[in-house]
Amino acid sequence: MNELDPPAAPAPAPTSGSLWRTVAEIERYVASDGWGAPMRLFALVRTADALRRDPALAQRLPEQVVSEARADPGHLTSVEQDGLPEVADLDELLGQLAWPEGVDGAALVVERILVPPDAEAEVRAAHPADDGARAAALAAHPLAEDVRIAVGVLRDGSHECAVRSRSKDSDGEVATGADLVPGLVSALQATLQD
Repeated sequence: MNELDPPAAPAPAPTSGSLWRTVAEIERYVASDGWGAPMRLFALVRTADALRRDPALAQRLPEQVVSEARADPGHLTSVEQDGLPEVADLDELLGQLAWPEGVDGAALVVERILVPPDAEAEVRAAHPADDGARAAALAAHPLAEDVRIAVGVLRDGSHECAVRSRSKDSDGEVATGADLVPGLVSALQATLQD
């Protein structure tokens, strides 16, 4: 750049539509492996920025993705993170995470067993100090429902969620919305704090 070149305009933030599409794509990708999968973690980067930093990336990405990124500067690409550390629980993992500046966001997919609040309170009362017994009782409860939760967050605070239940295991039955799992959104957002 010489003195006559105008400064580069800041990259536009990904739109919530871009994030919604990315979270839905990640959930479908993980769903293709079936149920019983381990937790999966993804870095989210603006595709256009990644292409500017590494022009050879255009040869490695599908042509459709490159075209979409040229048409939508907020387009996001997800990069699955391999080799996650062994941890006792999700909170411990999230407490260890920090993302470099070039990462615009993060997405996480986990499977959980949900029961109605009354049933959970009943099981907690029956097993107040034994996490293993409580987990087994929740899993065996007749109202228990296996769900897959996908959450995506960006540095600007925007977030999206997708939840698929095993009993309605089809792409058309996936519930979506920004605030379906606020606790997980907050925990994942904290990994992006400087």
